[in-house]
Amino acid sequence: MFGGAPAADAPPAVDLKSLHAKIGELTLEVEFCIEAVEEALARYGCPEIFNTDQGSQFTSVAFTGLLLKNDIAISMDGKAAWRDNVFVERIWRSVKYEEVYLHAYASVAEARAGLGRYLNFYNGRRPHSSLGARTPDAAFFTQAPLLAAA
Repeated sequence: MFGGAPAADAPPAVDLKSLHAKIGELTLEVEFCIEAVEEALARYGCPEIFNTDQGSQFTSVAFTGLLLKNDIAISMDGKAAWRDNVFVERIWRSVKYEEVYLHAYASVAEARAGLGRYLNFYNGRRPHSSLGARTPDAAFFTQAPLLAAA
């Protein structure tokens, strides 16, 4: 029904401001990027170098300032240098087409849970042709057999 009062059993309306805040949590805005780097620094310590593309969130004074404050060298890909991050672009293509576009997440928590399940599948159970039909976990965490000395 269009117009009028909502039915008693209708789901609550979502105001646009709340929806925007939830969507904003999933975008690469500078605040999100800074929070992610701060969390990584707290968990793993400081890397020697940090590489990004030249997106505005990564060239902002706030983001570069955080890196410089922690004595982290900054490396940025050249403009339109798609080859520099082709592997990352490929995984995000898989994530979008094999997970995100197939689900209508009701909340940020649901999206995070779904993405977590997918990435576990992607790394642990999904064979990859570029890895000889092995999973990334099998390719990178299984110790290669030692060759006999000649």
